[in-house]
Amino acid sequence: MAGTGSAAAAARGLARVGAGARAAGSAGPGAARGGSPYMGCVGTWGAWVHGVHAHGCAGAWRWRRLLGPKETLRLLEGSVVHREGAVLALNKPPGLPVLGRPGDLSLDALLPALRQRLGLAAELHVVKAPARVYSGLVLLSSCYHTTKKLQQFFTNARLRGQYPATYRAITVGIPAEVEGEIRTGLCWQQHGDRAMVVPVPAPGRRSLARKDVKSTLTRYQVLGTVGGCALLQLQPKTAFPEQLQVHLTLLLCPALGDHKHSSRVGRVLGVPFLTPETTPTHTQVLDEELLSRLGLSPQQLHYLPLHIHLQELVLPEGPLCAPPPPHFLHTLRCLGLPEH
Repeated sequence: MAGTGSAAAAARGLARVGAGARAAGSAGPGAARGGSPYMGCVGTWGAWVHGVHAHGCAGAWRWRRLLGPKETLRLLEGSVVHREGAVLALNKPPGLPVLGRPGDLSLDALLPALRQRLGLAAELHVVKAPARVYSGLVLLSSCYHTTKKLQQFFTNARLRGQYPATYRAITVGIPAEVEGEIRTGLCWQQHGDRAMVVPVPAPGRRSLARKDVKSTLTRYQVLGTVGGCALLQLQPKTAFPEQLQVHLTLLLCPALGDHKHSSRVGRVLGVPFLTPETTPTHTQVLDEELLSRLGLSPQQLHYLPLHIHLQELVLPEGPLCAPPPPHFLHTLRCLGLPEH
């Protein structure tokens, strides 16, 4: 567990990054217009502000300013959604990694200070958490035995064929079926100077036994559709880095704000198709109508955060929920998708 020294180092590292980030932001879009701004992506990369125009949808996006450890700590302190016994749950913003290198701002580096702010005597341990680019529930424990018990509970739930984690995702594209399962092998593959998670449709027994490839499964259900976009419920039975993003591309419906895997889905005359795995990654491309509904210009798309949120975890005592972050809710309203 990182100590308070890590948090201090994170502050120094963040200060070095901050000046460049603020300078870059000053050359970006103009100030938000009217209404109440909401915080978009928060964490190592700071915060983006959405203006609200007359129709109640997103206006201009602009760089607000880089959040430091103290501000992020206050944000986490206010994001507590459950506290009982040794168990604590937070609603993590997108962009904040759970673990980080020494000097990086991460949840792990802030846990000692968060423990003091919350008046907890024992150290906090991460039981379960979404990836850096996701938002949603982070399950913490101040008891070693409780941590191990909960981790074993999640493992056993998957072995029994249960789905203890439920995500929400906004997608660009609508699945052909209202509900279904995505099954495929996944593995890491090197493409030039970058490592990518790629699907392996029919993995061999040897590659699975060597753990070169992992068999993965995600159950999905369409909760609402409008104008070529959808709100999906995702329940992964397995855990692999970027699993949900890759599975959504196999449905030809990449997540909104996925600037890494969305390039795998191309379109000809409006019909989506899967491009080769060697296709270079690029900022997600959205049509003019969707850009207009989101109140974004093509130049601002790079800053659109990923719209995948860990909304529910099933614990031994029952389900635990966390509401979507402001940027996610705002997008639902702009698109006219259901909020519940």
